[in-house]
Amino acid sequence: MQLYKTQHLKVYNSLSSTKELFEPINEGHVGMYVCGPTVYSNVHLGNCRTFMSFDMIFRYLRHLGYKVRYVRNITDAGHLEGDADQGEDKIAKKARLEQIEPMEVVQRYTVDFHNILQKFNFLPPSIEPTATGHIIEQIEIIKEILDKGYAYEINDSVYFDVKKFNEDYEYGKLSGRKLEDMISNTRELAAQDEKKNPQDFALWKKAEPQHIMRWPSPWGDGFPGWHLECTAMSTKYLGENFDIHGGGMDLKFPHHECEIAQAEASNGHSPVKYWLHANMLTLNGKKMAKSTGNNILPNEIFTGNNSILSKAFSPSVVRFFMMQAHYTSILDLSNEALLASEKGYQRLMEAITGLDGLNTCANSDFDIKEWRQKCYDAMNDDFNTPILIANLFEGVKHINLIKEGKEQLSEEDKKILIETMNSFVFDVLGLENKNDSGKDSEKLSGVVELLIQLRNEARANKDFGTSDKIRDQLAALGVQLKDSKEGTTFSVSS
Repeated sequence: MQLYKTQHLKVYNSLSSTKELFEPINEGHVGMYVCGPTVYSNVHLGNCRTFMSFDMIFRYLRHLGYKVRYVRNITDAGHLEGDADQGEDKIAKKARLEQIEPMEVVQRYTVDFHNILQKFNFLPPSIEPTATGHIIEQIEIIKEILDKGYAYEINDSVYFDVKKFNEDYEYGKLSGRKLEDMISNTRELAAQDEKKNPQDFALWKKAEPQHIMRWPSPWGDGFPGWHLECTAMSTKYLGENFDIHGGGMDLKFPHHECEIAQAEASNGHSPVKYWLHANMLTLNGKKMAKSTGNNILPNEIFTGNNSILSKAFSPSVVRFFMMQAHYTSILDLSNEALLASEKGYQRLMEAITGLDGLNTCANSDFDIKEWRQKCYDAMNDDFNTPILIANLFEGVKHINLIKEGKEQLSEEDKKILIETMNSFVFDVLGLENKNDSGKDSEKLSGVVELLIQLRNEARANKDFGTSDKIRDQLAALGVQLKDSKEGTTFSVSS
Protein backbone atom coordinates (compact mmCIF):
# COMPACT_ATOMS: atom_id res chain seq x y z
CA MET A 1 0.00 0.00 0.00
CA GLN A 2 1.23 3.50 -0.88
CA LEU A 3 1.91 5.71 2.13
CA TYR A 4 -0.30 8.52 0.80
CA LYS A 5 -3.32 6.26 1.40
CA THR A 6 -2.70 6.23 5.16
CA GLN A 7 -0.80 9.51 5.68
CA HIS A 8 -3.19 12.43 5.21
CA LEU A 9 -1.26 15.48 4.04
CA LYS A 10 -2.58 19.01 4.53
CA VAL A 11 -1.14 22.01 2.68
CA TYR A 12 -1.60 25.74 3.10
CA ASN A 13 -3.30 26.98 -0.05
CA SER A 14 -2.56 30.67 -0.72
CA LEU A 15 -5.70 30.83 -2.88
CA SER A 16 -8.06 29.99 0.01
CA SER A 17 -5.72 31.19 2.83
CA THR A 18 -6.44 27.93 4.68
CA LYS A 19 -4.89 24.52 5.21
CA GLU A 20 -6.60 22.00 2.99
CA LEU A 21 -6.47 18.22 2.72
CA PHE A 22 -4.22 17.42 -0.23
CA GLU A 23 -6.18 15.44 -2.80
CA PRO A 24 -4.56 15.44 -6.23
CA ILE A 25 -6.70 15.72 -9.34
CA ASN A 26 -5.64 12.23 -10.46
CA GLU A 27 -5.15 9.75 -7.63
CA GLY A 28 -1.54 8.73 -7.14
CA HIS A 29 -0.21 11.41 -9.52
CA VAL A 30 0.93 14.96 -8.75
CA GLY A 31 1.67 17.74 -11.22
CA MET A 32 3.81 20.51 -9.70
CA TYR A 33 5.12 23.67 -11.35
CA VAL A 34 7.63 26.01 -9.68
CA CYS A 35 8.82 29.34 -11.10
CA GLY A 36 12.55 28.99 -11.76
CA PRO A 37 15.36 31.57 -11.99
CA THR A 38 15.94 34.40 -14.44
CA VAL A 39 19.48 33.47 -15.47
CA TYR A 40 21.27 36.82 -15.74
CA SER A 41 23.43 36.58 -12.57
CA ASN A 42 24.66 34.12 -9.94
CA VAL A 43 21.79 32.44 -8.16
CA HIS A 44 20.68 34.40 -5.08
CA LEU A 45 20.73 32.62 -1.70
CA GLY A 46 17.13 33.67 -1.12
CA ASN A 47 16.15 31.97 -4.38
CA CYS A 48 18.01 28.88 -3.22
CA ARG A 49 15.83 28.78 -0.13
CA THR A 50 12.66 28.85 -2.26
CA PHE A 51 13.91 26.11 -4.58
CA MET A 52 15.09 24.09 -1.56
CA SER A 53 11.62 24.30 -0.01
CA PHE A 54 10.07 22.84 -3.14
CA ASP A 55 12.83 20.25 -3.44
CA MET A 56 11.82 19.10 0.07
CA ILE A 57 8.13 19.08 -0.95
CA PHE A 58 9.00 17.11 -4.11
CA ARG A 59 10.96 14.63 -2.00
CA TYR A 60 8.16 14.13 0.53
CA LEU A 61 5.50 13.65 -2.14
CA ARG A 62 7.69 10.97 -3.74
CA HIS A 63 8.32 9.41 -0.33
CA LEU A 64 4.55 9.12 0.16
CA GLY A 65 4.42 7.12 -3.05
CA TYR A 66 3.05 9.71 -5.45
CA LYS A 67 4.25 9.72 -9.03
CA VAL A 68 5.31 13.37 -9.37
CA ARG A 69 5.92 15.36 -12.53
CA TYR A 70 7.88 18.37 -11.30
CA VAL A 71 8.35 21.22 -13.80
CA ARG A 72 10.69 24.09 -12.94
CA ASN A 73 11.38 26.60 -15.70
CA ILE A 74 14.38 28.66 -16.75
CA THR A 75 13.53 32.27 -17.65
CA ASP A 76 15.93 33.18 -20.45
CA ALA A 77 13.91 35.99 -22.10
CA GLY A 78 11.11 38.45 -21.45
CA HIS A 79 11.91 39.47 -17.85
CA LEU A 80 12.30 43.25 -17.99
CA GLU A 81 13.94 45.39 -15.33
CA GLY A 82 11.68 46.28 -12.43
CA ASP A 83 9.35 43.35 -13.28
CA ALA A 84 7.22 45.79 -15.27
CA ASP A 85 6.51 46.36 -18.98
CA GLN A 86 9.13 49.07 -19.35
CA GLY A 87 12.91 48.95 -19.43
CA GLU A 88 15.46 46.57 -20.83
CA ASP A 89 15.44 42.78 -20.77
CA LYS A 90 17.63 41.70 -17.83
CA ILE A 91 19.55 39.13 -19.90
CA ALA A 92 19.92 41.40 -22.92
CA LYS A 93 21.24 44.19 -20.70
CA LYS A 94 23.88 41.89 -19.20
CA ALA A 95 24.87 40.76 -22.70
CA ARG A 96 25.16 44.37 -23.91
CA LEU A 97 27.28 45.41 -20.93
CA GLU A 98 29.64 42.45 -21.30
CA GLN A 99 29.54 42.56 -25.14
CA ILE A 100 28.59 38.90 -25.48
CA GLU A 101 25.60 37.03 -26.90
CA PRO A 102 22.49 36.81 -24.66
CA MET A 103 22.65 33.02 -24.84
CA GLU A 104 26.21 33.16 -23.47
CA VAL A 105 24.79 34.95 -20.42
CA VAL A 106 22.04 32.34 -20.17
CA GLN A 107 24.50 29.44 -20.45
CA ARG A 108 26.93 30.85 -17.89
CA TYR A 109 24.33 31.44 -15.19
CA THR A 110 22.28 28.33 -15.92
CA VAL A 111 25.44 26.29 -15.33
CA ASP A 112 26.07 28.24 -12.10
CA PHE A 113 22.47 27.60 -11.00
CA HIS A 114 22.78 23.86 -11.59
CA ASN A 115 26.19 23.67 -9.89
CA ILE A 116 24.91 25.38 -6.74
CA LEU A 117 21.79 23.24 -6.57
CA GLN A 118 23.88 20.12 -7.03
CA LYS A 119 26.05 21.14 -4.05
CA PHE A 120 22.87 21.55 -2.01
CA ASN A 121 21.89 17.99 -3.05
CA PHE A 122 18.75 18.97 -4.99
CA LEU A 123 16.89 16.37 -7.00
CA PRO A 124 16.57 17.51 -10.63
CA PRO A 125 13.04 18.38 -11.77
CA SER A 126 11.23 16.06 -14.16
CA ILE A 127 11.26 18.78 -16.85
CA GLU A 128 13.21 22.06 -16.98
CA PRO A 129 11.81 24.03 -19.93
CA THR A 130 13.01 27.44 -21.11
CA ALA A 131 11.04 30.51 -22.15
CA THR A 132 12.87 30.77 -25.50
CA GLY A 133 12.04 27.14 -26.24
CA HIS A 134 8.32 27.87 -26.01
CA ILE A 135 7.79 31.04 -28.06
CA ILE A 136 5.32 29.27 -30.39
CA GLU A 137 3.17 28.10 -27.47
CA GLN A 138 3.15 31.61 -26.02
CA ILE A 139 2.05 33.11 -29.34
CA GLU A 140 -0.80 30.59 -29.56
CA ILE A 141 -2.05 31.54 -26.07
CA ILE A 142 -1.98 35.23 -27.03
CA LYS A 143 -4.11 34.45 -30.11
CA GLU A 144 -6.60 32.60 -27.90
CA ILE A 145 -6.83 35.49 -25.40
CA LEU A 146 -7.27 38.01 -28.24
CA ASP A 147 -10.01 35.89 -29.84
CA LYS A 148 -11.91 35.85 -26.53
CA GLY A 149 -11.70 39.62 -26.20
CA TYR A 150 -9.46 39.83 -23.12
CA ALA A 151 -6.49 41.49 -24.84
CA TYR A 152 -5.85 44.25 -27.36
CA GLU A 153 -3.19 45.03 -29.92
CA ILE A 154 -1.58 48.46 -30.13
CA ASN A 155 1.57 49.57 -31.97
CA ASP A 156 2.65 45.94 -32.64
CA SER A 157 2.39 45.04 -28.92
CA VAL A 158 -0.38 43.03 -27.22
CA TYR A 159 -1.68 43.81 -23.72
CA PHE A 160 -3.96 41.90 -21.39
CA ASP A 161 -7.13 43.90 -20.67
CA VAL A 162 -7.52 43.53 -16.89
CA LYS A 163 -10.74 45.60 -16.68
CA LYS A 164 -12.44 43.54 -19.39
CA PHE A 165 -11.26 40.30 -17.76
CA ASN A 166 -12.56 41.43 -14.35
CA GLU A 167 -16.08 41.76 -15.77
CA ASP A 168 -16.25 37.97 -16.14
CA TYR A 169 -13.67 36.72 -13.62
CA GLU A 170 -11.95 37.99 -10.48
CA TYR A 171 -8.55 39.61 -10.92
CA GLY A 172 -6.69 39.75 -7.60
CA LYS A 173 -8.19 36.71 -5.85
CA LEU A 174 -4.78 35.14 -5.09
CA SER A 175 -3.27 38.23 -3.48
CA GLY A 176 -6.56 39.44 -1.98
CA ARG A 177 -6.46 42.71 -3.93
CA LYS A 178 -9.53 44.34 -5.45
CA LEU A 179 -9.20 45.89 -8.89
CA GLU A 180 -11.24 48.92 -7.79
CA ASP A 181 -8.73 49.62 -5.01
CA MET A 182 -5.81 49.17 -7.38
CA ILE A 183 -7.33 51.62 -9.85
CA SER A 184 -8.05 54.25 -7.19
CA ASN A 185 -4.47 54.02 -5.87
CA THR A 186 -2.86 54.33 -9.30
CA ARG A 187 -1.58 57.50 -10.94
CA GLU A 188 -2.53 58.41 -14.48
CA LEU A 189 -0.64 56.67 -17.24
CA ALA A 190 2.49 58.40 -18.47
CA ALA A 191 2.21 59.96 -21.90
CA GLN A 192 4.56 57.40 -23.44
CA ASP A 193 2.64 54.42 -21.99
CA GLU A 194 0.43 52.85 -24.65
CA LYS A 195 -1.67 50.67 -22.32
CA LYS A 196 -5.35 51.47 -21.80
CA ASN A 197 -5.05 51.06 -18.04
CA PRO A 198 -2.08 50.94 -15.64
CA GLN A 199 -3.13 47.45 -14.47
CA ASP A 200 -2.90 45.97 -17.97
CA PHE A 201 0.20 43.88 -18.63
CA ALA A 202 2.13 42.87 -21.70
CA LEU A 203 1.53 39.58 -23.47
CA TRP A 204 3.78 40.55 -26.38
CA LYS A 205 6.09 43.55 -26.66
CA LYS A 206 7.30 45.14 -29.85
CA ALA A 207 11.08 44.91 -30.13
CA GLU A 208 12.65 48.30 -30.69
CA PRO A 209 15.63 48.40 -33.11
CA GLN A 210 18.14 48.18 -30.26
CA HIS A 211 16.45 45.18 -28.63
CA ILE A 212 18.71 42.14 -29.13
CA MET A 213 16.28 39.33 -28.30
CA ARG A 214 13.38 39.20 -30.76
CA TRP A 215 11.13 36.71 -32.54
CA PRO A 216 8.66 37.01 -35.44
CA SER A 217 4.96 37.01 -34.57
CA PRO A 218 1.60 37.94 -36.16
CA TRP A 219 2.05 41.38 -34.56
CA GLY A 220 5.61 41.97 -35.74
CA ASP A 221 9.05 41.24 -34.32
CA GLY A 222 9.03 41.23 -30.53
CA PHE A 223 9.26 39.16 -27.38
CA PRO A 224 6.79 37.63 -24.91
CA GLY A 225 5.76 39.17 -21.61
CA TRP A 226 7.34 37.68 -18.49
CA HIS A 227 4.10 36.28 -17.02
CA LEU A 228 3.15 34.42 -20.20
CA GLU A 229 5.96 31.87 -20.26
CA CYS A 230 4.82 30.13 -17.05
CA THR A 231 1.26 29.79 -18.33
CA ALA A 232 2.54 28.29 -21.57
CA MET A 233 4.98 25.83 -20.01
CA SER A 234 2.86 24.73 -17.06
CA THR A 235 -0.18 23.95 -19.21
CA LYS A 236 1.91 22.25 -21.90
CA TYR A 237 3.49 19.76 -19.51
CA LEU A 238 0.89 19.51 -16.73
CA GLY A 239 -2.40 20.26 -18.52
CA GLU A 240 -4.99 23.01 -18.12
CA ASN A 241 -5.63 21.85 -14.52
CA PHE A 242 -2.79 20.73 -12.30
CA ASP A 243 -2.19 20.23 -8.60
CA ILE A 244 0.52 22.52 -7.23
CA HIS A 245 2.02 25.82 -8.36
CA GLY A 246 4.88 27.08 -6.21
CA GLY A 247 7.19 30.05 -5.97
CA GLY A 248 8.42 32.79 -3.69
CA MET A 249 6.02 35.09 -1.81
CA ASP A 250 7.31 37.98 -3.93
CA LEU A 251 5.81 36.36 -7.03
CA LYS A 252 2.26 36.17 -5.68
CA PHE A 253 1.52 39.61 -7.15
CA PRO A 254 1.65 40.41 -9.95
CA HIS A 255 3.32 37.35 -11.52
CA HIS A 256 1.10 34.56 -10.22
CA GLU A 257 -2.00 36.74 -10.31
CA CYS A 258 -1.35 37.36 -14.00
CA GLU A 259 -0.78 33.66 -14.61
CA ILE A 260 -4.23 32.88 -13.22
CA ALA A 261 -5.79 35.60 -15.38
CA GLN A 262 -4.07 34.38 -18.55
CA ALA A 263 -5.12 30.77 -17.95
CA GLU A 264 -8.72 31.69 -17.16
CA ALA A 265 -8.91 34.00 -20.16
CA SER A 266 -7.63 31.33 -22.55
CA ASN A 267 -9.06 28.15 -21.01
CA GLY A 268 -12.09 29.43 -19.11
CA HIS A 269 -11.15 27.96 -15.72
CA SER A 270 -8.66 28.31 -12.88
CA PRO A 271 -5.44 26.41 -13.66
CA VAL A 272 -4.15 25.36 -10.22
CA LYS A 273 -5.72 23.55 -7.27
CA TYR A 274 -3.11 24.44 -4.61
CA TRP A 275 -0.93 27.58 -4.63
CA LEU A 276 2.11 27.25 -2.32
CA HIS A 277 4.44 30.15 -1.50
CA ALA A 278 7.81 30.09 0.25
CA ASN A 279 8.93 33.04 2.35
CA MET A 280 12.06 35.16 2.15
CA LEU A 281 15.54 34.83 3.63
CA THR A 282 17.10 37.79 5.45
CA LEU A 283 20.71 38.36 6.46
CA ASN A 284 21.53 39.62 9.97
CA GLY A 285 17.97 40.85 10.36
CA LYS A 286 17.91 42.88 7.15
CA LYS A 287 16.77 42.30 3.59
CA MET A 288 19.50 40.92 1.33
CA ALA A 289 20.60 43.48 -1.25
CA LYS A 290 23.72 43.85 -3.36
CA SER A 291 23.37 47.64 -3.26
CA THR A 292 23.81 47.79 0.54
CA GLY A 293 26.45 45.06 0.76
CA ASN A 294 24.13 42.98 2.94
CA ASN A 295 24.43 40.05 0.60
CA ILE A 296 26.22 36.70 0.39
CA LEU A 297 26.40 34.09 -2.37
CA PRO A 298 26.22 30.33 -1.70
CA ASN A 299 29.81 29.70 -2.81
CA GLU A 300 31.01 32.46 -0.47
CA ILE A 301 29.46 30.51 2.41
CA PHE A 302 30.96 27.20 1.29
CA THR A 303 34.49 28.61 0.91
CA GLY A 304 34.45 31.07 3.80
CA ASN A 305 35.51 33.77 1.33
CA ASN A 306 33.34 36.55 2.79
CA SER A 307 33.43 39.27 5.44
CA ILE A 308 30.14 38.28 7.11
CA LEU A 309 30.73 34.79 8.55
CA SER A 310 33.52 33.61 10.86
CA LYS A 311 34.18 30.39 8.92
CA ALA A 312 33.06 28.27 6.00
CA PHE A 313 29.93 26.14 6.26
CA SER A 314 29.18 23.05 4.19
CA PRO A 315 26.14 22.89 1.88
CA SER A 316 24.55 20.24 4.16
CA VAL A 317 24.87 22.51 7.20
CA VAL A 318 23.27 25.39 5.27
CA ARG A 319 20.52 23.07 4.07
CA PHE A 320 19.94 21.83 7.63
CA PHE A 321 19.76 25.45 8.79
CA MET A 322 17.10 26.24 6.18
CA MET A 323 15.05 23.16 7.07
CA GLN A 324 14.86 24.33 10.69
CA ALA A 325 12.30 26.99 9.73
CA HIS A 326 8.90 26.40 8.15
CA TYR A 327 8.97 27.20 4.46
CA THR A 328 6.27 29.89 4.89
CA SER A 329 8.23 31.71 7.64
CA ILE A 330 10.84 34.43 7.21
CA LEU A 331 14.27 32.96 8.03
CA ASP A 332 17.24 35.06 9.17
CA LEU A 333 20.75 33.94 8.26
CA SER A 334 23.52 34.86 10.69
CA ASN A 335 26.88 33.56 11.82
CA GLU A 336 25.42 32.48 15.17
CA ALA A 337 22.53 30.64 13.52
CA LEU A 338 24.86 28.73 11.19
CA LEU A 339 27.22 27.81 14.05
CA ALA A 340 24.25 26.44 16.04
CA SER A 341 23.00 24.55 12.99
CA GLU A 342 26.44 23.04 12.42
CA LYS A 343 26.45 21.64 15.97
CA GLY A 344 22.95 20.24 15.52
CA TYR A 345 23.80 18.74 12.15
CA GLN A 346 26.92 17.06 13.54
CA ARG A 347 24.97 15.67 16.50
CA LEU A 348 22.35 14.25 14.13
CA MET A 349 24.95 12.66 11.85
CA GLU A 350 26.90 11.17 14.76
CA ALA A 351 23.74 9.47 15.97
CA ILE A 352 22.92 8.10 12.51
CA THR A 353 26.49 6.89 11.92
CA GLY A 354 26.27 4.62 14.97
CA LEU A 355 22.83 3.14 14.26
CA ASP A 356 23.99 -0.19 12.84
CA GLY A 357 26.09 -0.89 15.93
CA LEU A 358 23.23 -0.51 18.44
CA ASN A 359 22.78 -3.52 20.72
CA THR A 360 19.32 -5.08 20.78
CA CYS A 361 17.25 -6.82 23.42
CA ALA A 362 13.90 -8.61 23.61
CA ASN A 363 11.92 -5.43 24.26
CA SER A 364 12.10 -1.68 23.68
CA ASP A 365 11.87 1.05 26.30
CA PHE A 366 10.19 3.59 24.03
CA ASP A 367 7.34 3.38 21.53
CA ILE A 368 9.16 3.50 18.20
CA LYS A 369 5.98 3.33 16.09
CA GLU A 370 4.40 6.25 17.92
CA TRP A 371 7.62 8.25 17.41
CA ARG A 372 7.68 7.41 13.70
CA GLN A 373 4.07 8.58 13.31
CA LYS A 374 4.99 11.88 15.02
CA CYS A 375 7.54 12.40 12.25
CA TYR A 376 4.86 11.82 9.63
CA ASP A 377 2.38 14.03 11.50
CA ALA A 378 4.87 16.91 11.31
CA MET A 379 5.37 16.56 7.57
CA ASN A 380 1.65 16.00 6.98
CA ASP A 381 1.01 19.38 8.63
CA ASP A 382 2.01 21.49 5.60
CA PHE A 383 5.57 20.08 5.48
CA ASN A 384 6.49 21.25 9.00
CA THR A 385 10.23 20.52 8.89
CA PRO A 386 11.09 22.28 12.21
CA ILE A 387 8.71 19.97 14.10
CA LEU A 388 10.06 16.99 12.14
CA ILE A 389 13.62 17.93 13.17
CA ALA A 390 12.53 18.25 16.81
CA ASN A 391 11.10 14.72 16.58
CA LEU A 392 14.29 13.45 14.94
CA PHE A 393 16.29 14.82 17.87
CA GLU A 394 13.90 13.01 20.20
CA GLY A 395 15.05 9.90 18.36
CA VAL A 396 18.69 10.98 18.79
CA LYS A 397 18.14 11.22 22.55
CA HIS A 398 16.94 7.60 22.66
CA ILE A 399 19.78 6.44 20.38
CA ASN A 400 22.33 7.93 22.77
CA LEU A 401 20.61 6.35 25.79
CA ILE A 402 20.69 2.96 24.05
CA LYS A 403 24.40 3.43 23.26
CA GLU A 404 25.03 4.14 26.95
CA GLY A 405 23.09 1.02 27.99
CA LYS A 406 20.39 3.09 29.73
CA GLU A 407 17.60 2.01 27.37
CA GLN A 408 16.75 -1.13 25.46
CA LEU A 409 15.75 -1.63 21.81
CA SER A 410 14.32 -4.70 20.11
CA GLU A 411 15.68 -6.00 16.81
CA GLU A 412 12.41 -5.22 15.03
CA ASP A 413 12.32 -1.67 16.42
CA LYS A 414 15.96 -1.16 15.47
CA LYS A 415 15.04 -1.80 11.81
CA ILE A 416 12.16 0.71 12.06
CA LEU A 417 14.46 3.26 13.73
CA ILE A 418 17.15 2.96 11.03
CA GLU A 419 14.63 3.07 8.18
CA THR A 420 12.80 6.08 9.65
CA MET A 421 15.93 8.12 10.38
CA ASN A 422 17.39 7.45 6.93
CA SER A 423 14.08 8.19 5.16
CA PHE A 424 13.46 11.54 6.82
CA VAL A 425 17.04 12.78 7.16
CA PHE A 426 18.37 11.81 3.74
CA ASP A 427 15.37 11.14 1.46
CA VAL A 428 13.01 13.88 2.67
CA LEU A 429 15.22 16.63 4.16
CA GLY A 430 17.88 15.92 1.53
CA LEU A 431 20.85 16.07 3.91
CA GLU A 432 24.10 14.23 3.24
CA ASN A 433 26.22 12.51 5.87
CA LYS A 434 29.62 14.13 5.55
CA ASN A 435 30.64 12.34 8.75
CA ASP A 436 30.89 9.04 6.86
CA SER A 437 34.51 9.89 6.08
CA GLY A 438 35.18 10.98 9.65
CA LYS A 439 38.58 9.31 9.98
CA ASP A 440 39.89 10.90 6.78
CA SER A 441 38.54 14.27 7.93
CA GLU A 442 40.32 13.91 11.27
CA LYS A 443 43.60 13.16 9.50
CA LEU A 444 43.14 16.14 7.16
CA SER A 445 42.32 18.40 10.09
CA GLY A 446 45.43 17.26 11.91
CA VAL A 447 47.68 17.94 8.93
CA VAL A 448 46.17 21.37 8.26
CA GLU A 449 46.35 22.35 11.95
CA LEU A 450 50.04 21.38 11.93
CA LEU A 451 50.63 23.58 8.85
CA ILE A 452 48.71 26.45 10.49
CA GLN A 453 51.00 26.11 13.52
CA LEU A 454 54.09 26.20 11.28
CA ARG A 455 52.70 29.22 9.46
CA ASN A 456 52.04 31.01 12.76
CA GLU A 457 55.62 30.34 13.84
CA ALA A 458 56.91 31.71 10.51
CA ARG A 459 54.82 34.86 10.92
CA ALA A 460 56.05 35.31 14.48
CA ASN A 461 59.62 35.12 13.13
CA LYS A 462 58.69 37.63 10.38
CA ASP A 463 59.36 34.90 7.78
CA PHE A 464 56.48 36.08 5.59
CA GLY A 465 57.77 34.25 2.52
CA THR A 466 57.24 30.87 4.20
CA SER A 467 53.97 32.03 5.74
CA ASP A 468 52.56 33.09 2.36
CA LYS A 469 53.83 29.93 0.67
CA ILE A 470 51.95 27.70 3.15
CA ARG A 471 48.77 29.76 2.68
CA ASP A 472 49.01 29.83 -1.15
CA GLN A 473 49.82 26.14 -1.57
CA LEU A 474 46.96 25.14 0.72
CA ALA A 475 44.65 27.41 -1.31
CA ALA A 476 45.80 25.69 -4.51
CA LEU A 477 44.73 22.38 -2.94
CA GLY A 478 41.30 23.78 -2.08
CA VAL A 479 42.03 24.56 1.58
CA GLN A 480 41.31 28.20 2.48
CA LEU A 481 42.76 29.77 5.62
CA LYS A 482 40.92 32.58 7.37
CA ASP A 483 42.65 34.75 9.98
CA SER A 484 40.68 36.47 12.73
CA LYS A 485 41.18 37.82 16.25
CA GLU A 486 40.30 34.38 17.62
CA GLY A 487 42.95 32.65 15.50
CA THR A 488 43.18 30.92 12.14
CA THR A 489 40.45 28.59 10.84
CA PHE A 490 40.27 26.66 7.58
CA SER A 491 37.69 25.40 5.13
CA VAL A 492 37.82 22.87 2.31
CA SER A 493 36.17 23.68 -1.02
CA SER A 494 33.41 21.29 -2.04
